[in-house]
Amino acid sequence: MRIASFCDERFPLRLSLNTSGGPERRTDIVRLSTGFENRNQRARHSARRYDAGSGVKALADLAIVLDFFEARRGRLVAFRFRDPFDHSSARFGLAVTAFDQVLGIGDGEQAAFQLVKRYGMGEGGYERPIAKPVADTLRVAVAGSEIASGFMLDASSGLLRFDAAPAAGAAVTAGFLFDVPVRFDIDHLAINLAAFEAGEIPTIPLVEVRA
Repeated sequence: MRIASFCDERFPLRLSLNTSGGPERRTDIVRLSTGFENRNQRARHSARRYDAGSGVKALADLAIVLDFFEARRGRLVAFRFRDPFDHSSARFGLAVTAFDQVLGIGDGEQAAFQLVKRYGMGEGGYERPIAKPVADTLRVAVAGSEIASGFMLDASSGLLRFDAAPAAGAAVTAGFLFDVPVRFDIDHLAINLAAFEAGEIPTIPLVEVRA
């Protein structure tokens, strides 16, 4: 039986709330004899790493994680994960709107736009591609007006496609919630039954993948 490389199931939301982790960058640095440095990033995009072990204490939670881990075959199958701190197109603490993120400017020909989230301002800002949006949270606007139809979202890639290309000069904006595609970074799940009706999994490392 062939096993798919990605499962659209989400790691249990309740167990992700106490997760630690965040983005990881890889930068090569060469310090010169003059004291200056040459710095080079290995990849354009960051990759997120998490540890979900701290939120798993009750026996029922241990059973849920064990079931999820076995169903994913350890590191084999990737899945959705909700970053408890960074899972919305909106600014922290605000509700999603159709004007959160600029996806592009219409030219009368381009009909497909990738969902992105921007960090920082100006030329130094970073645009993160969003590949796993939550489809039923999507809100879209063209030229400053929210629309409810005339487009389709591929929730497996984050590609937004319009029935007709937006007019030249029209800003395409969107708002949404999203998940991070991750996999377990272990093939061995170490479960510790520390006390009666309680236990722990000291570490559940997760790493972002491209899916």
